[in-house]
Amino acid sequence: MGQYAAPLRDMQFVLHELLNVEAEVKGMPKHADLDADTINQVLEEAGKFCSEVLFPLNQSGDREGCTYEGDGVVRTPKGFKEAYQQYVEAGWPALGCDPEYGGQGLPAFVNNALYEMLNSANQAWTMYPGLSHGAYECLHAHGTPEQQRIYLPKLVAGVWTGTMCLTEPHCGTDLGILRTKAEPNVDGSFAITGTKIFISSGEHDLSENIIHLVLARLPDAPPGTKGISLFVVPKFIPTEAGEPGERNGIKCGSIEHKMGIHANSTCVMNLDNAKGWLVGEPNRGLQAMFVMMNAARLGVGMQSLGLTEVAYQNSLVYAKERLQMRSLTGPKAPEKAADPIIVHPDVRRILLTQKAYAEGARAFSYWSAMQIDKELSHGDEAVRKEAADLVALLTPILKAFLSDNAFECTNHAMQVFGGHGFIAEWGMEQYVRDARINMIYEGTNAVQSLDLLGRKVLADMGAKLRKFGKLVTDFVEAEGVKPEMQEFVNPLADIGDKVQKLTMEIGMKAMQNQDEVGAAAVPYLRTVGHLVFSYFWARMARIALDKQASGDPFYKSKLATARFYFAKLLPETAATIRQARAGAKSLMEIEEALF
Repeated sequence: MGQYAAPLRDMQFVLHELLNVEAEVKGMPKHADLDADTINQVLEEAGKFCSEVLFPLNQSGDREGCTYEGDGVVRTPKGFKEAYQQYVEAGWPALGCDPEYGGQGLPAFVNNALYEMLNSANQAWTMYPGLSHGAYECLHAHGTPEQQRIYLPKLVAGVWTGTMCLTEPHCGTDLGILRTKAEPNVDGSFAITGTKIFISSGEHDLSENIIHLVLARLPDAPPGTKGISLFVVPKFIPTEAGEPGERNGIKCGSIEHKMGIHANSTCVMNLDNAKGWLVGEPNRGLQAMFVMMNAARLGVGMQSLGLTEVAYQNSLVYAKERLQMRSLTGPKAPEKAADPIIVHPDVRRILLTQKAYAEGARAFSYWSAMQIDKELSHGDEAVRKEAADLVALLTPILKAFLSDNAFECTNHAMQVFGGHGFIAEWGMEQYVRDARINMIYEGTNAVQSLDLLGRKVLADMGAKLRKFGKLVTDFVEAEGVKPEMQEFVNPLADIGDKVQKLTMEIGMKAMQNQDEVGAAAVPYLRTVGHLVFSYFWARMARIALDKQASGDPFYKSKLATARFYFAKLLPETAATIRQARAGAKSLMEIEEALF
């Protein structure tokens, strides 16, 4: 059961009214001719595909799951292969890809919007093409001309799919201790041997070939992360004509039985002298793979937004229909046996939390995608550099803050449905299970927090953070004198000031003890995440105030949600700031034996 409809009105609001993308692309020569009508048509067609083709397969795919049939063969659930064929035939894999390789050349922010809808409809299915797009981006950035000629047209067309093979049984995030070996062959290829685990989409029946990007060590590699190289390892070695040829020595040994995303094959991949070809420079594979890893982290953000949105949609419909008790202020539906539960304050708190986190995430993630477009395509080098710094700063927030919020919001959906949420029939418990992995893979949210505070903020003395802070300051200075904006600008200015002071305090402590960074990182990320959301909610409130006289209830709803965010969600930072300031002592002074 359940339902999903693409939130086109809000998507168009973010793209055209908040971000003004049609004007922004004028500074990007390869996108300069793109207009709003084209964008809207693409989103409308994508929404139809997601709601009509993918969404009906979500629950059935979860119940059936993937099947390991032995000898490396994996079958996806009923209907998945046919849906993927429709996806390929419609040209969706090519949407954001380079026209030189058969792509449609649309900006990242359009592709981003597509992936929000795909993930709302069916996260497990979406992981197959999602990882393929990451493989495309990695090879597009670091592949040799020959590798690009062989692999990119097939990945762009969607007839071949991709994976990334990092994790090993003894190491997850700590890639410096990986053991997979790559021995040179006389023909210029490498013989790769090792075992990789937790490989999403590692084997399946959707495409005619699977292209694995594998991290391994050369014989003379230095220890640690400085000795990791990246290799492209196809399931079937391409022939001279570019078609699948000889079966390579990489094979699925088993699939994992998981809490969620049952319909995506999470594989143990065994490499036995598998032929691979070096991507990028020797011993610099991690730098090349980071293209795909960062794409995956942004992808997790879109998975989380997608689940938050679909959880909200179903919660809202149920809350309007489910009758339970009477309003505390008297019956609101006296003609019925009880009032719909949407009259109750706490149900409204839940719904508005979901709505505020979904719409805030949409504004933040679409803006982030536009920064990626600027980084890659803008005609001004200074704009490209500025955008690159903002993307680097905000990627861990986009991954971690959005996935934390998605888990909260899917749990809220279960709560709205009550006992019906806990059983499988309505689909809410699946969203909780599916959302849980988003906080773990592509670097746990604690790792993202360390990345933000340690690498992105303290490492450059807060330079990147100040760039985002300038956006906030400029908005506050422009809007702070307007009485109608006080309720939004004042808390935005306050959290901006508190983040600045908190950052300086942690930085001073870290000079004496690096454990202070680890102790503060997670609450620090949530604090900065709220700074980001406060900035976008204040901007959206400004637009809603300007447009409310139109009588369109959309703007009235947007304004009410902004007020809820500042009144009920932003105050979380009072606790997170206190937690971040509490330091490492209470965590680290206890001896291990006393746990």
